[in-house]
Amino acid sequence: MATKAKIRAAIIDDEAPARARIRQLLKDEPDFELVGEYVNGRQAVEGIQHNTPDLIFLDVQMPRLTGFDVCEELNKAGARMPLVIFVTA
Repeated sequence: MATKAKIRAAIIDDEAPARARIRQLLKDEPDFELVGEYVNGRQAVEGIQHNTPDLIFLDVQMPRLTGFDVCEELNKAGARMPLVIFVTA
C-alpha cells in the first residue's frame, strides 16, 4: 500500500512564542511535515523558494516585509505559491 504524502508546511512569524505555538499544534499531526521556520519576510521568501512548502502559516505583521509583501515578492519572483494561512497575534 502506498504511503500518503505529507503536507509540507512552513511557519513564518517574527515572534518566537507564536512560532512555538504553531509548531506545537503541528507536531502531533501525522499528515504534516515542517520544512521551514522563518523569523522575517526576507528569510521566508528565500526559504519558500528553496524548500517549496505546500502550506505556509504566515504572520500578517512583521518588520520590513509584511505577510502580504512576502506574497507579492514570491509572485514577482515567479515562485510556486503555497497555500497561505495568515496568522496574527
